[in-house]
Amino acid sequence: MTETADLSPELDAALDRYRVELTGYCYRMLGSSFDAEDAVQDTYIRAWRSFDKFEGRSSLRSWLYRIATNVCLDLLNAGNKRARPMDLSAPQHQASAVLNERPEVTWLEPVPDGRVLPQTADPAEMALAKESVRLAFVAALQHLPAKQRAVLILREVLAWKADEVATLLETTVASVNSALQRARATLAATRIRESESADPLDTDQARLLEQYLSAFETYDITRLTSLLHEDAVLSMPPYDLWLQGHEDIAAWHLNQGIGCKGSRLLPTTANGMPAFGQYRPREDGEPGWTPWALQVLEVSDGKIVGLNAFLDTSRWFPLFGLPEQLDEAYEVQQGA
Repeated sequence: MTETADLSPELDAALDRYRVELTGYCYRMLGSSFDAEDAVQDTYIRAWRSFDKFEGRSSLRSWLYRIATNVCLDLLNAGNKRARPMDLSAPQHQASAVLNERPEVTWLEPVPDGRVLPQTADPAEMALAKESVRLAFVAALQHLPAKQRAVLILREVLAWKADEVATLLETTVASVNSALQRARATLAATRIRESESADPLDTDQARLLEQYLSAFETYDITRLTSLLHEDAVLSMPPYDLWLQGHEDIAAWHLNQGIGCKGSRLLPTTANGMPAFGQYRPREDGEPGWTPWALQVLEVSDGKIVGLNAFLDTSRWFPLFGLPEQLDEAYEVQQGA
């Protein structure tokens, strides 16, 4: 029996223990929940194949991060770069809005909190973790060269020491510090918009989300837009269209988006932020609702600053554990 086979239960336990944090790391690097899962799987395959060469000069965790980093760098060097609609074009106006669909590989993807946020009893540590998977922050990371991205995540998010990062990347401490300085400057220039995490909700946040749910389900667009910041943004991947401001967002819902009238929303969370699974009325006129969008809300200072509607529900609803459809039993439950 080989040494690797002898250690298989120990190695399996270790790989399982680090899965969530490694997925979070790969998600920040790649901007895709599915690519992150694939990268971690590739990391584990490489770890198994080369475990007999692991000499214990670093911790098993550090060794896995080195492998995961190399996997991500390979993917990024192949040209994989994710974006939001706001990164690619100027806002359109509702009256002349054109729905132009781009390939799935273009878009920054949402991710369930449980896939990327390890559980911790430290509130400050959890707050930092949630901050680091926000859509705006992960989108800003995509502007960094791959190695700068790795350095910033390892140093600023995961709190690795400079010499530890230098060892992982097989470079010098001076190079790590220089990369970190450049990465910080790039992020500062992107002016990342602040948004608040979803869990735990404070009283004001809970009230805001209740008001949003009520306004959307009754399709009271005047009340809905009153909950938005004056320069709030609406985006709808896989379309590159995005709208900004009360007037255009309201007009969109009352014109091109009128099919959303009568929708039902199921609360969830994504990227550390409040989210809803949106179900539109069935098109065949039968009772019930079918999946339409995963709505991820960005909230700041008591107002909604971002409405991100991810429309590829065949990908997102199973990932987030949302039902395939809603029927009349949902209405009965809500009424109760």
